[in-house]
Amino acid sequence: MRRVTRLQIALVFASMMLLPMTLGGCGQTVGDADFVFLLGAEPETIDPAILSGQPGGRAARNIFEGLVYNDPLDLSPTPGMAESWDISKDGRTYTFYLREAEWSDGSPVTAHDFYYAWERVLNPETASKYANMLYPIENAEKYNTGEVTDPKILGFHAVDDTTLVVNLHSPCAYFLHLCCFYTLLPVPRHTVERYREQWIKPENIVSNGAYVLTEWQLSQKMRFEKNHRYWDAENVALDVIDGLTGDNINANFNLYMSGIMDWADASAVPLFVVPELLKRADFHVGPYLNTYFYRFNVTREPFDDIRVRKAFFLAMDSEAITKYVTKAGQTPAHSLVPPGLPGYVEARLPKRNVEEAQRLMRAAGYPGGEGFPHAEVLFNTSESHKHIAEVLQQGWKETLGIEVELVNQEWKVYLATTRSVDYWVARGGWIGDYLDPNTYLDMWTSGNGNNRTGFADPEYDALIDRISRTLDPEERMELLNQAEDWILNKEMIILPIYYYVVQNLYDERDFSGLTPNLLNLINLKGIKPIRGHRGTPRKKKLDALPMTVSPVPAGDREGSG
Repeated sequence: MRRVTRLQIALVFASMMLLPMTLGGCGQTVGDADFVFLLGAEPETIDPAILSGQPGGRAARNIFEGLVYNDPLDLSPTPGMAESWDISKDGRTYTFYLREAEWSDGSPVTAHDFYYAWERVLNPETASKYANMLYPIENAEKYNTGEVTDPKILGFHAVDDTTLVVNLHSPCAYFLHLCCFYTLLPVPRHTVERYREQWIKPENIVSNGAYVLTEWQLSQKMRFEKNHRYWDAENVALDVIDGLTGDNINANFNLYMSGIMDWADASAVPLFVVPELLKRADFHVGPYLNTYFYRFNVTREPFDDIRVRKAFFLAMDSEAITKYVTKAGQTPAHSLVPPGLPGYVEARLPKRNVEEAQRLMRAAGYPGGEGFPHAEVLFNTSESHKHIAEVLQQGWKETLGIEVELVNQEWKVYLATTRSVDYWVARGGWIGDYLDPNTYLDMWTSGNGNNRTGFADPEYDALIDRISRTLDPEERMELLNQAEDWILNKEMIILPIYYYVVQNLYDERDFSGLTPNLLNLINLKGIKPIRGHRGTPRKKKLDALPMTVSPVPAGDREGSG
């Protein structure tokens, strides 16, 4: 007889209590979906020009399709709306040849749609957070910053309905990878201009990807239905897919374990169950191009003093966090750029040194924490973020004699707070947008929408610009290393803590096409059912394991909870 623990009973009871609150009262349930996955926190938007964040990106990538998209396994650029392309010998001119394709309302997808979408991203009035993704294109930065105002000078144009020509200011080795990113997705001009800010609502939206958005129930779910006008619709297996939204990690875990969800990422993996999940066949762990860090507001006292910022880093015990808190194979970060990118040697941070941290605090005028002003550590609502913040809070108190207040905010509020740089220290994380170190380094330039630290240095900006124009691969990698060393060791504007690992929950006996990749992208059109198709909730076919809680070592109990 299988042993049933108190925790299992609690999980089942929580699931029974949770499901009506999560899914009830919304007119429909997920019962008629072919596949249900965790989208993540409630997206701010799914407009490719202005969205920023994984949840909105997951939705946008699956309802729109760009010139190319990432291969689900190796992430290589794969033909999408562009059936083929040519690259000039000097690497500066790309000519894309579009296939015959339609928007979901039957109107043709043309090269003019890409011109409209990209100009819209670069238009200063749009205030796109990712406009810099197009900066390799000739005159794109000048137009985005208002230095020039005539869009005719932009280095891209539609020759005709099926040909888009893009001129770069210098060769860019990863330009095709940029074309995979959601900021460069096309949008339907006729819909955007008719409905303005309301164009992304299900009743208005028109898309060109494998799926169309048919429902958006705030704080509950998005429903995606097969786009029968999609050019490759015959190879799209699933008709109806639900993406559930939620940032309560325990609730998300219960939804998966009860069979409501078929796929979930680390947002559904409570820290205390990781040791048991590692024994299960439906828990998939792998490498991830993603770094967990804290930002400093370098304009606010006391973190306007680099000695304080360095002291906070040197006093931090990141090994305790990965050993006793995260426990799924994460490793302490010695850099911002995760290891493993071809041809790149990442910058290295110094090792933990409490004595040096204490010396720096004395030099900054805070011996033993005396006179240290009020300071807060901000994080978005999550049990794991809370546990990590508690460990750091306790460590800084014990080693530096200082008190910091912990503050959590819901996702949208947290984003607004960090974007306005209205904090002292704030949790951050960065998933690489493409497979190049630049994705971690150009974001710290002055005025970049993803900077959010108050750091601005014309010399750093000039270095990033030089990198973008450097043709020799070895020289370019050396300059990238200099840029990383600048923000870490010279300025210490962020505090890297650990490198993430992919932590996905799914039963590979039910669906294929879910193998994790370095960016943990989920490509809905590539998912194929193996057994079962409808009939949610599907009971988990794997034997449930007793979910006992492993005790935290006594020395760390107070910090990790």
